[in-house]
Amino acid sequence: MPFVTLSNGTRFEAEAAGTSVLDAALARGVVLEHSCRTGRCGSCKARVLHGQTATVRDGSSLTDDERQHGWVLTCCASAATDLTLDIEDLGALAGMESRVTPARVATLERLAADVVRVTLRLPPRSPFRFLAGQYVDVTSPSGVRRSYSIASAAHVPETIELQIRQVDGGALSAYWFDQARLNDLLRFNGPRGTFYLRPVAGLDVILLATGTGIAPLLSMLAQIARLPAEDSPRSVSLYWGGRHRKDHYVDPTPLLDGLRYVPVMSRGDVDWHGARGHVQDVLLHELAQGQAPALAQAVVYACGSEAMIHGARRLLADAGLSPRRFFFDAFVSSN
Repeated sequence: MPFVTLSNGTRFEAEAAGTSVLDAALARGVVLEHSCRTGRCGSCKARVLHGQTATVRDGSSLTDDERQHGWVLTCCASAATDLTLDIEDLGALAGMESRVTPARVATLERLAADVVRVTLRLPPRSPFRFLAGQYVDVTSPSGVRRSYSIASAAHVPETIELQIRQVDGGALSAYWFDQARLNDLLRFNGPRGTFYLRPVAGLDVILLATGTGIAPLLSMLAQIARLPAEDSPRSVSLYWGGRHRKDHYVDPTPLLDGLRYVPVMSRGDVDWHGARGHVQDVLLHELAQGQAPALAQAVVYACGSEAMIHGARRLLADAGLSPRRFFFDAFVSSN
């Protein structure tokens, strides 16, 4: 069997032919950066330093130029030979067990016409551990499964909060917006994903969100608020994009003293006098004007649409942000 070696020296067996590098790693208890596991989000991108890979499935998030320069998606590539990859494993996630947990619907609250806040009550004496930024796969009573980021604070294990946007023709939207009732019994699998808050001491934290991509960032803000002074960031800025005023359906400022919050609108509302456009463009404009923290000591966490994620990653890299300080979770659409 081939072996895969990471840049920090971690080494694991690559399993049978046809098994992705990501799945082989997870089977050995090694956690690599990932999210959608379908090749669309790009979270699991890695550069091959030595060895050859084979394609397990097509991945749409790699450009032709990246392929030519040795980049692969670990969820889409298997090890054809011994491999050396320029990535590290995520030790903070070691021991974070993903498991199926039953839960009851505790609250249902419309935050906007097309957004509902759902609180799930967990079984007593069955604490659920997760890191701020992660998500769960929820299975409805009819057996439909969808992924939702956790909006609640990680230090409150009795319940979890989800913020769910209505999708036209969505398989679960009819349930959440028309059929769900208090005390409904659901199941969720989690925690999942590798989008979580890394050490931020002394850094300028920049959060970018579109739509319900605000949810995991709210969880991160709650975690930052609990950090001791020596582990706290120098500053925290949040840019939240929506099409209209109603898309900013919660006020994040009470979560963290000193939070610099910039709501951004891309359309409509002629009486809106705040920032307009796309969140990544607004951030770049403020960087040029000296209104946002310089990127030299910044770390960016982005969550939301694929277009925002890919655009922000490209623009910020061109502006000087280290790719190793851009963490993201791209929402991959499904009906």
